[in-house]
Amino acid sequence: MTPASIAFKARTGRAIVVVLAGDANAPQVLERTMVPLLPPGEFAPYHAAEGLEPKAAHEHVSAAIDRARGLAQRALREAAASCTRSGHAVRGCAVLVGAGMPTWTTDEILAVHVRMHQAEGELFRNVLVDAARAEGTPLTTLPEKTALDAAALRLGMTRSQLDARLAALGKQAGSPWGKDQKEAAAAAWVVLQAATAVKPQGRRDARA
Repeated sequence: MTPASIAFKARTGRAIVVVLAGDANAPQVLERTMVPLLPPGEFAPYHAAEGLEPKAAHEHVSAAIDRARGLAQRALREAAASCTRSGHAVRGCAVLVGAGMPTWTTDEILAVHVRMHQAEGELFRNVLVDAARAEGTPLTTLPEKTALDAAALRLGMTRSQLDARLAALGKQAGSPWGKDQKEAAAAAWVVLQAATAVKPQGRRDARA
């Protein structure tokens, strides 16, 4: 089976997914889509919990995280199943991640508005990381803030070379092909190159 790689970039309540397949020197876009990380009608868990009593706020956020984690796992399973049906073997998954945050409680997060935005960003990135680990899919993470520079370094390209190659992939994939899709594609490319350069040795987490 032809190798394939899956990459996710989280947004609030959703994630951009790009799947690449084939030769790592000239990958093809197998899929480009967006998946929900919360059920319809839900958007930002901490913002929704603002104003609730502390116990109710904690329960709301915890339940939302559980729902997001389940949807992340489903998204990964469905992407992998789609690869299999089309004759491709998933060699790994990439997630664009943040810098992390202090271990604030729900009360501490809700007390400062900017923390709510930070916590929600981490929440959706983290459930994607958790999904890859739960599914036993080899995981690679790249820093979201410098995703393209980190990918270029891992791929042995200059940033301008990577930008040109991503633009060419975008012409193949079609619209939309914005910043989110480019960053996810770059992360998927890193996975594909690493997977085809060496024989996989089971589950492994790799950080740029």
